[in-house]
Amino acid sequence: MTEATEIVGPSSHFYVSQRLRLHYVDWGNDGAPPLLLIHGGKDHARSWDPIARELRRDWHVIAPDLRGHGDSAWAIGGTYGLPDFVLDIAQLVEALELAPLTIVSHSLGGAVALHYAGIYPEKVSRLVAIEGLGPAPELARRMAGTPAAERFQKWIGSMQELASRNPRRYASIDEAAARMQQVNSFLPPDLARHLTIHGVARNEDHTFSWKFDNYVRAFSPLRLPGEEVRGLWARITCPVLLVRGTESWASDPALDKRIESFQDARLVNIEEAGHWVHHDQPGAFLSAVRGFLAGRS
Repeated sequence: MTEATEIVGPSSHFYVSQRLRLHYVDWGNDGAPPLLLIHGGKDHARSWDPIARELRRDWHVIAPDLRGHGDSAWAIGGTYGLPDFVLDIAQLVEALELAPLTIVSHSLGGAVALHYAGIYPEKVSRLVAIEGLGPAPELARRMAGTPAAERFQKWIGSMQELASRNPRRYASIDEAAARMQQVNSFLPPDLARHLTIHGVARNEDHTFSWKFDNYVRAFSPLRLPGEEVRGLWARITCPVLLVRGTESWASDPALDKRIESFQDARLVNIEEAGHWVHHDQPGAFLSAVRGFLAGRS
């Protein structure tokens, strides 16, 4: 691309999955290899903007808003299970004829990407997952040991509580951005404001609320057993880069042995970064990702 034709920002598009109108942004560069950026929970496609701007020269970058997030429709009934998110990505890949493709993903998006690649290993060429392995093994074992009735009671209680919960309203963009920085202390003010601008909607009373559906906060009582999840990871044939922030709550997949479930995986721990590694240390993250995508690591 020349400077004269450089794209300032992405174009906005929609597709349909399970009768929901779902949104994605396209950074252009048709003809280049496709690269899908999948965000995490309570986030949105435009949170990838700084990363997308760096990668779009070599890749055809596409970033979807998961159902219930950003400018995508909210699920009827308010249930957000991992299988539904995986279906949505499968629908997008098929609709845009992206396979085989490369995926860079974060948190919930990482879990979605890893499931998708385990179901369709022939459709993914390389995969980066930032803390997308879910709860640490010890916590996962405790969760798995919870009786079904107890899991369902907790989920029903959560759904009932969320039904009466009104989205928080902020008087200004700055107030909402300040809240975002409270959640992630590594986040610089300019990025917090950018994420907030694209992550809120203006209410009729001129206040602002986050775009995501509050029901995404509830965890489904139905989940695959740990051995089945690891079985999906074992089916992934492409190289996988697992990324973790050393200041995050996420456990180290090399120390807890989860990396051993993959055929071809490597791990990078990035210093002075929390759960949002791509926001906290974008330079180190991009360096690791570029090396991996180029086959240098």
